[in-house]
Amino acid sequence: MNGTDPTGPGTDPTGHTTPAGPESPIGPEAPTGPETPTTPIRPTLRLQAPAPGWSIEADVVVVGSGVAGLTAALRCAAAGRRTVVVTKARLDDGSTRWAQGGIAAALGEGDTPEQHLEDTLVAGAGLCDEAAVRTLVTEGPDAVRRLIATGARFDTAPGSDEIALTREGGHHRRRIAHAGGDATGAEISRALVEAVRSQGLRTIENALVLDLLTDAEGRTAGVTLHVMGEGQHDGVGAVHAPAVVLATGGMGQVFSATTNPAVSTGDGVALALRAGAEVSDLEFVQFHPTVLYLGPDAEGQQPLISEAVRGEGAHLVDADGVRFMLGQHELAELAPRDIVAKAIMRRAQEQGAENMYLDARHFGAAMWEQRFPTILAACRAHGIDPVTEPIPVAPAAHYASGGVRTDLHGRTTVPGLYACGEVACTGVHGANRLASNSLLEGLVFAERIADDITAAPVRRPGPVVEPTAAPVPLLAPETRPVIQRTMTAGAGVLRSATSLAEAFSALVRMQRAAAGPAPADGPKPAEPGVEAWEATNLLMVARVLVSSARHREETRGCHWREDHADRDDAVWRRHFLVTHRPPHTLHFRTTDTAAFPATTAAPAPETEPIQ
Repeated sequence: MNGTDPTGPGTDPTGHTTPAGPESPIGPEAPTGPETPTTPIRPTLRLQAPAPGWSIEADVVVVGSGVAGLTAALRCAAAGRRTVVVTKARLDDGSTRWAQGGIAAALGEGDTPEQHLEDTLVAGAGLCDEAAVRTLVTEGPDAVRRLIATGARFDTAPGSDEIALTREGGHHRRRIAHAGGDATGAEISRALVEAVRSQGLRTIENALVLDLLTDAEGRTAGVTLHVMGEGQHDGVGAVHAPAVVLATGGMGQVFSATTNPAVSTGDGVALALRAGAEVSDLEFVQFHPTVLYLGPDAEGQQPLISEAVRGEGAHLVDADGVRFMLGQHELAELAPRDIVAKAIMRRAQEQGAENMYLDARHFGAAMWEQRFPTILAACRAHGIDPVTEPIPVAPAAHYASGGVRTDLHGRTTVPGLYACGEVACTGVHGANRLASNSLLEGLVFAERIADDITAAPVRRPGPVVEPTAAPVPLLAPETRPVIQRTMTAGAGVLRSATSLAEAFSALVRMQRAAAGPAPADGPKPAEPGVEAWEATNLLMVARVLVSSARHREETRGCHWREDHADRDDAVWRRHFLVTHRPPHTLHFRTTDTAAFPATTAAPAPETEPIQ
């Protein structure tokens, strides 16, 4: 991975010692060699869960109901495919409705996709897949227009029918379309949910997806899921379908403080890992620099102060009112998010403070009420009035730039399994997502997935093959906050070899405790259920995140290593492609460049297992 060969059978290429012995939860398992499209059978794992008690048939099952999931579902249904939407809460309860700033696209006079491409590549810190970015920015404007045709209503300039555009961090032009001032996600969600309901798509709400089903050829055959509460279906069941689209959102709940809703527990990434799919770039977690600071003990979903507030002219200041971003970057407060988050943390360290401030008192009451009503209400609910005082802010986990690796059609390395939105890693975001590219990515790649699915005749999968490996041991629900605190302390904004090693050791202990026999005088083993499944998913994604962060010995984008402060393109301008093997082993290989290889090609030989 760093240009050297492994020094021995128990050492990975960066010099880390691979754990030895069958008791290791990260495992000593030897590389299994390349898999090819002609031998697609791969080892898979499943969560410990009851057998499905009911099932339904479909052509496509879409898991998730944000902009990515509902766009894919509507397009598949319009092409005549029997489409089922599965969502963890209500249809409008995902991450999309929390998006404040807007959706980026080259819609304004003088703006071009090429300029949008350049801003995206700069923000991605050298790790974007340029072909994926070019796809995004080229197809983005028309995708937004189709969203408007679906019913989404964006704010317009005063006295005009033209869409009002604003700026956010990393953008050199005004290209952010917004709705309801700072309620863009809510408006997009409203329009798509109304379209789904008006077209009568079959939906299963309050359902946690569990695992992917595959047939004897290793192809997708559907999913298992658990429906919570009363309804047409209840308990564990299955949706049998030859195409599964993961649009499950992010994994922000792996940290103590996040802007993500409570449902964002990495379920899609964990499902893909258990199914043998490749994931990539999980070390690149974007911490939004301006989240309302509610104190050192604040946990769970925190109120976001949109980047659009800075786009409209708010200033970042310290307790003395000094604008510390001046001179840090040509765009000052509108620098890419990783740069602003680092600057906030540095200034806080210098001053022994826990937060900085966002000063927008010069907006006046009218602008706050018209342009940012949601943020104004959230601040006032916590006793802060932005009209008369600066807003205390600090970085919090916001967005996963990595996820399940896909190609330009959303195809993963498991045939029939697709991914889009935050759960996916298309290569668009690189090491740091450009502001407001997330909604656009979900929109563009969801359309591409639907087109790929509907371009071919419906394939009927063979009988479902049950995995031979034992079910994944479940974590007790009370482990969840332990994982979150471990990750915040060891793999948060600031990372080092020491902090990551401590986090890794803690995760190992949790894995061993779950896999080992229950002590006679200890608590009972975890029982299958939503909270235990979520905690188990969080541990799985946490392990990949920490392992990848330990190996990337540089600072790049939103991955900040205090002990490796410089970016090193010669060694690290490449991606880690990680797979999970039974029982608890992570394997990696690396790309040769920042571009992703095809997902359908035979992988190169793997290295030793990683920690």
